[in-house]
Amino acid sequence: MPTGTIESLDHEGRGITRLDGKTIFVEGALPGERVEYVSFRKKPSFEVARIVRLVKASSDRIEPRCPHFGVCGGCSMQHLDSAAQLAAKQRVLETNLWHLGRVKAELLYPPIHGMPWGYRQRARLSARLVVKKGGVLIGFHERKSSFVADMRQCEVLPPHVSALLLPLRELVFALSIKHAMPQIEVAVGESMTALVLRILAPLTTADEVLLRAFADRHKVVFYLQPKGPASAYRFYPLEGPQLSYCLPDFDIEHCFSPTEFTQVNHGINRVLVRRALALLDPQPGERIADMFCGLGNFSLPLGRSGAYVLGVEGSADLVRRAAENAVANGLERQVEYAVADLFSATPETLGALGHFDRMLIDPPREGAAALVSAIGENGPGQIVYVSCNPATLARDATILVGRQGYRLRGAGVINMFPNTSHVESIALFTRS
Repeated sequence: MPTGTIESLDHEGRGITRLDGKTIFVEGALPGERVEYVSFRKKPSFEVARIVRLVKASSDRIEPRCPHFGVCGGCSMQHLDSAAQLAAKQRVLETNLWHLGRVKAELLYPPIHGMPWGYRQRARLSARLVVKKGGVLIGFHERKSSFVADMRQCEVLPPHVSALLLPLRELVFALSIKHAMPQIEVAVGESMTALVLRILAPLTTADEVLLRAFADRHKVVFYLQPKGPASAYRFYPLEGPQLSYCLPDFDIEHCFSPTEFTQVNHGINRVLVRRALALLDPQPGERIADMFCGLGNFSLPLGRSGAYVLGVEGSADLVRRAAENAVANGLERQVEYAVADLFSATPETLGALGHFDRMLIDPPREGAAALVSAIGENGPGQIVYVSCNPATLARDATILVGRQGYRLRGAGVINMFPNTSHVESIALFTRS
């Protein structure tokens, strides 16, 4: 059985070693460790393996806090010290920028990080009736499986949400549609917690009584979602606080519905917005673009600077919500919104939006290749790029630096998802 020394971690948190020139990804192994492993997936250029014996452990290896670690697929790095997690993610970012994009940041920013536990204000939990388990399971999927993990607690959910896992099992098991409720989406706001029940069949009167009693007892608000995300509606209680999150540094409150996209980690998001605006350095009277603006996470704080902001987003529903938030925060004169497909951006469609002094880009995992390719000679002098995928950031950085004449002035990681291998980052590009 082969033995190897782990060199580093890949983007999925797997240890990397090599055997006869072949890359071996060892699940659960950490940098510096000596492990005996067995491969369960073999390809011509790489293998995926699991640890058989830990010959020499890393000094950064710790005892996972969650009893479900290793079974639940929600976290993959709880066995690695928090500081070492940050360093590993920074290396993933640097490796992607150089090996995929052939670019290096002139400056590495300090990582944005915060509380490693209880941080996840958004979650999509699966619900499944499992007769062999004697009831309903509610939680994340098991690692590399469609099975739902038998979770009784979750360390990354807020404690009051984690405490609902077992009561929710009992509730769903008591419903007439327990076979037809595959998902519960959780959204925690400043003043309320919403639970969105994905229902594939109508509730009975008895079901409704059970839901109302549960909501009263546990101080939650139930939404029902009979079809797609847009079909979700508030069921009970109808009156009371609305979902929102705040950015106190900018005196901003964003209202949102439980199925609309918001960052899962509100604490880190506050620091991220502060860092993004400091890097972009908006000035009063300037015209700034917020591309992939969502419901206005960055554009409303940018408006507070006195700059004129155009937020652009492909979803008409999110643009509508962003415009409502602008009015609610008294920023309708500073911030406006437009619907556009930025994945199909061209020099002509981008030019039609007018000149921008600065630009913020916050795309989904696919990145913003079409958008950055469309920037012309009259493009913004500064671009702050917030990324949730280091590979597409590296690709887009190649376009900005190699073809558009920008400099990659700095980059750093955002630990939006502690104890997972997920890497978010922020980068600053400038040109004269």
